[in-house]
Amino acid sequence: MSGLIETLRARGLIEAETSTDIEKVVEKPISVYCGFDPTAESLHLGNYVAIMGLAWFRRFGHTPVVIVGGATGSIGDPSGKSQERVLLSQEDTDRNARAIYGTIDTILGRTGGSQDVVMLNNRDWFQSMGFLDFLRDIGKHFRVGTMISRESVRTRLESEEGISYTEFSYQLLQSYDFYHLFKEHNVCCQLGGSDQWGNITAGIEFVRKKTGKEVWGLTFPLLVRSDGKKFGKSEKGAVWLSDSKLSVYDFYQYLYRVSDQDVIRLLKALTFIELDEIAVLEERMKTPSYVPNTAQKVLAEEVTRIVHGEEGLTIAHKITQKARPGQGEAEFSVESIEHMIGHVPCHSLPKEEVMEKRICDVIATCNFVKSRADVRRLIKNRGLSVNARKVEDELEVIGASDLVGEKYIVFSLGKKNRAILEIR
Repeated sequence: MSGLIETLRARGLIEAETSTDIEKVVEKPISVYCGFDPTAESLHLGNYVAIMGLAWFRRFGHTPVVIVGGATGSIGDPSGKSQERVLLSQEDTDRNARAIYGTIDTILGRTGGSQDVVMLNNRDWFQSMGFLDFLRDIGKHFRVGTMISRESVRTRLESEEGISYTEFSYQLLQSYDFYHLFKEHNVCCQLGGSDQWGNITAGIEFVRKKTGKEVWGLTFPLLVRSDGKKFGKSEKGAVWLSDSKLSVYDFYQYLYRVSDQDVIRLLKALTFIELDEIAVLEERMKTPSYVPNTAQKVLAEEVTRIVHGEEGLTIAHKITQKARPGQGEAEFSVESIEHMIGHVPCHSLPKEEVMEKRICDVIATCNFVKSRADVRRLIKNRGLSVNARKVEDELEVIGASDLVGEKYIVFSLGKKNRAILEIR
């Protein structure tokens, strides 16, 4: 059986290690931490990589410590940012922290491992610290020249906006987090994205100065697509982990649509599927009999199951099936239609503008197609359906039997498109 570090390397989940000694360190159970600043009410797919890192440590018998940065999040990390964050109120920060706790706890609960997950908020140890104590006990251990040389700070210093003292001080707070966790919870390893390298090494040096002890750090690579763009960004913005910010269907579809060039790498990094199984799938992709998007379907199902559970995956499957015509028409229910709303074109009309009106006129009014001529062409080619009923004649009208739940009509427009009309 491969060791933890070897496993992470094989899956492309290690960018850098502060010391090769970490391979020996993790041979015995340790406590390892990763921080998440509550700057939004949901984490995104980029954060999921870090959660996977914690999950792998837990599966190998280590204790994951999750820090939600109520203190650091109220200041803002300059890493990877071209301009300063908008400061959040304490109320917003606390609300975001509660949501993030729930997300991480739920995901780690689905990923295996018997060790308890420790959840902490760094505001608990910073809120009682006075400014003079901060300067004396923390600030005196940091050299300004070294702080300025860090890439995240240097990049901002060279920008037009510059960097505020607030964000400049961020690395001191994160460094103290590592010291506090080492002293109070025996945490000896920090995980983070590649943009956190400077903050992690600063924390390691601070612990050494304060205690004379050695601690370690490990970073994950930034996941980018084969075209060089950041993975986890869609046309709608960030791919959020919370279904209140992004529907389960859109989450699933984002993963289902990744390119063939990216899918194997993502299967290794974002799932727990055995590497030999992924290798078999990779070889199958090279054969003429390979069904397109088979690997993407596996990726979408596995990650959706981890993030949203079996119930969420079932919802994604149902909406996918209903939102994509082409495999036979099925009866619709109010529930299935309401799951589709927001994912396909939707329009609302008063009842008197729909009932006993010609189908082609209603569709044109809703702008579901470019013109009435296009509607007639669909009918001629047997490409238009009202719910499960094929429309045979352009003179057909909408009747009471065409309504689902007395309020919805689903139009199938050719092989790939559906649209929903809500009657009010």
